[in-house]
Amino acid sequence: MSECGGRGGGGGNNSEDAEDEGGGPKGSGSLSPARAAASLEGRIRRGLRGASLMARQRPELLCGAVALGCALLFALKFTCSRAKDVIIPAKPPVSFFSSRSPVLDLFQGQLDYADHVRQDSEVVVLFFYAPWCGQSIAARAEIEQAASRLSDQVLFVAINCWWNQGKCRKQKHFFYFPVIHLYHRSFGPIEYKGPMSAVYIEKFVRRAMKPLLYIPSQSALLDFLSSYEPGVLGYFEFSGSPQPPGYLTFFTSALHSLKKDYLGTVRFGVITDKHLARLVSLVHSGSVYLHRHFNTSLVFPREVMNFTAENIYKWASENQETLFRWLQPHGGKSLLLNNELKKGPALFLFIPFDPLAERHPLLDEITEVALEYNNCHGDQVVERLLQHLRRVEAPVLQSLAPELPASLPDTQLMAASPCCNTVVLPQGPALSRTHNVCELCVNQTVGGTRPSSVSVPQCSFFEMAAALDSFYLKEQTFYHVVSGSIECSNFLTSYSPFSYYTACCRTISRGMASFTGSEQNVLTAPAIEFSSLEKSCEATAPSSIPHIEENRYRFPQVGLTSTAFTGLSCRTNRTLNIYLLDSNLFWLYAERLGAPSSAPVKEFATIVDVKEESHYILDPKQALMKFTLESFIQNFSVLYSPLKRHLTGSDSAQFPTQHLITEVTTDTFWEVTLRKQDVLLLYYTQWCGFCPSLNHIFIQLARLLPEDTFTVARIDVSQNDLPWEFMVDRLPTVLFFPCNRKDLSVKYPGDLPITLPNLLRFILHHSDAASAPQDPGISPPTQECVQSKAVLQREHISHVENAMQKLRSEMSSLRRTQEQVEGRLFSARRDGHRLLRRQRTLEQQHRLLRRHSQKLQALYLKKARELQELARASGTPLPEHTWLKILVATMERELEGQGGAKEPAPLGKARPNHSKSMGTTQLPGDTPPPSTTSSTLASETKHENRTD
Repeated sequence: MSECGGRGGGGGNNSEDAEDEGGGPKGSGSLSPARAAASLEGRIRRGLRGASLMARQRPELLCGAVALGCALLFALKFTCSRAKDVIIPAKPPVSFFSSRSPVLDLFQGQLDYADHVRQDSEVVVLFFYAPWCGQSIAARAEIEQAASRLSDQVLFVAINCWWNQGKCRKQKHFFYFPVIHLYHRSFGPIEYKGPMSAVYIEKFVRRAMKPLLYIPSQSALLDFLSSYEPGVLGYFEFSGSPQPPGYLTFFTSALHSLKKDYLGTVRFGVITDKHLARLVSLVHSGSVYLHRHFNTSLVFPREVMNFTAENIYKWASENQETLFRWLQPHGGKSLLLNNELKKGPALFLFIPFDPLAERHPLLDEITEVALEYNNCHGDQVVERLLQHLRRVEAPVLQSLAPELPASLPDTQLMAASPCCNTVVLPQGPALSRTHNVCELCVNQTVGGTRPSSVSVPQCSFFEMAAALDSFYLKEQTFYHVVSGSIECSNFLTSYSPFSYYTACCRTISRGMASFTGSEQNVLTAPAIEFSSLEKSCEATAPSSIPHIEENRYRFPQVGLTSTAFTGLSCRTNRTLNIYLLDSNLFWLYAERLGAPSSAPVKEFATIVDVKEESHYILDPKQALMKFTLESFIQNFSVLYSPLKRHLTGSDSAQFPTQHLITEVTTDTFWEVTLRKQDVLLLYYTQWCGFCPSLNHIFIQLARLLPEDTFTVARIDVSQNDLPWEFMVDRLPTVLFFPCNRKDLSVKYPGDLPITLPNLLRFILHHSDAASAPQDPGISPPTQECVQSKAVLQREHISHVENAMQKLRSEMSSLRRTQEQVEGRLFSARRDGHRLLRRQRTLEQQHRLLRRHSQKLQALYLKKARELQELARASGTPLPEHTWLKILVATMERELEGQGGAKEPAPLGKARPNHSKSMGTTQLPGDTPPPSTTSSTLASETKHENRTD
């Protein structure tokens, strides 16, 4: 029993060993992590042993592999260290200017060489550029043109300040290109910021070359003082010294002025003659004089300020007085125009300007207009400068120094010479057969002057305009005057609480040709005018009042005179600031303000008033000259200005003519609204969100109403300006212009929804033909005609009402259909939500079933592997099975031999039983029968296995 047990134990140990080696069921499948690591380590060791063996056999392969690995590591390290610097190097620069150009081109950015050549020249212009910059490329030809004209006096140097290896790029940091710097010996740099035009650049360089203007004579002095630019004069005596004290400082101050203001608005001149110096109150050498046209001119206060170049420029710039200003927009985003327009109404003059021309006749006329416009006190120096501008011969001046303003004349003297004119009051119902003729006197005294007490010439335009403005505001005072007595009244002026206008009026009959006595001389000419204008006055509506401009035609003596324009800026609340622009450079601005794009001469004048949101233009057909400018300014300055606001609009050619809804522009507004039919106009804009929702309503309206009697139109008010009386304060807005009563246009009620029925009611209510005015020349219609028209009107109304009823029924059916569709949509949405919830539930169940199926699939695979391992284990013959077979065969032979000798017959019976028992011993789970031989063999087998 012990041997069987020992063999069984031996069999069990071998089975465990077999399972550990992977042959049994427990070892089948994937290896454990520990065994996998051990297997990998064994492979590495075998590989290293093989490599070492190969290296011993062929050492050259080992050396080659080591060298290749080192090369790869070095290349990888070099690439990673140079990754941030792997860029394409810039191409070497080339010359920007041609070799024959007068400009010295330092295309490699040699800034040190530019500084070196600058030391040898008196005036040097440095042009810093970038080769890729379009502005630099465009300015190249202008620089070459200016350099060719000044090459014998000025050195032009161009420097490439973009190449990264050049010194200019390393030392200079410009925010834009090109940049122009000018050096005058050791003074500089003076940066030029004007237009990149050859004439402007040359003018700038010439002014830097000659910053001081020599004044040798009185004519030159008048030229200097009458210029629109502020002037600073210095008096220096060169008789005792070639360089008087203070002259170099004055010279440097002129360069400082050019450096601070590239436009050069302040001019500097030098006087060496003491007689000329006395004309401007300069006595001592080294004195500096600042000329001002309308305020007191100044002398530099040496006792208050140090006589330095910066102080002289600062003093001149702070106290200067400008007539007008040049504007030069640089083309980018800027607040230049906005800052100037915020100061008040502005007069923009676009003129072709040549900076290098010696004379500018048009500019002289503009200067003359500006001097007269601002000459409020009638200064004698200004009058003398105006005579010089007009080239009028005048006696030699004794002094150009400003004089104290004369004291105001006595009130009695003013009262002795009033200025009178005659006006006609509009006729009222009570004055059907009489004229109200009023003699209006401009009298700045409280007492007033009786009419025709003196015979004087008629008043100037502005004085009578101001008087009429005040008079018409108070004219209701004279409506009760029906007798022949004289009625007078005093009115305060608009600018002084101590000045009055006196208006006296008397009523005369139609047959009366003139007043008696001294009144005859004054009213002779007006009486003739009154008789000639009698019919036109009777045809005029009772409420019409003649405009002040009409006096030009009624009284030819009253016109534009120089005295009316002189000092106008001080007598109006609409003072203009004057600005000039070069039309050769900035004509695009003029076109946007209303100038024609194809003008033969680029001259244009416009007044822009930002506060009033309007601007006016001078008729392009009129030449830009002194007279037209004065008329333009004066018409703007009066209270009731005859100027018409300039309106900008879209091009009417871009809209089709044949359309249900007519598109209206600024040019076609009057043409459409004054048609002999009813016009319904819609105001809209592109940014109005509610306006497009009305399109279908107006399209239906245009289809319903006949085209020959009704027009539906619209206008985009964001692109088209209209007169103030037709502007609206909200969008959308609808205006209706009746056929025969265009003056009685009606606005659609703002609190009423804009619908088709409401629009039809609105149109029918305001287009009643019975209320249209009858022509007095046409006989009244007969009763039958009226009845037939009434029948037609009723039929038309019934037709429209039927159409409206049909529309209402269609709308109600549409509402019902809409409700049904909404109900179906609601049920569909509800079913959709239910299906969505069911779908989510099914998806969740599907995911659970999928996970369960995956688990079952994994379990199935596991069992299948186990079955395969069991099958392999059962089919593999073990050593124990072999020895058992040998032992069984031996025992069978022994038993057969013993049975054949003793009992042959029973042996045959016993053999199946023995076979059966032998068959059972072959099963892995059964135990062989006990036997000494088998026990011995099993112990030997066990011993052999242990030995192995």
